[in-house]
Amino acid sequence: MLDKLGTQGLVGILLVVVGLAVVAYNAPIVAIGLFVVLLGLALLVRRGLRAGMEMMGMA
Repeated sequence: MLDKLGTQGLVGILLVVVGLAVVAYNAPIVAIGLFVVLLGLALLVRRGLRAGMEMMGMA
């Protein structure tokens, strides 16, 4: 999976993790909320991409 992300993907994941760590240091409850929102968004994007690929006959 890491080979598919590339350098920009890895930097993006690193920035998200660092950002959550900074928020968690100051406000742990807010960090948990942000984590849940990001996880939900990731699931929605994943499902949307899968649906788009199925419509084009690629999955």
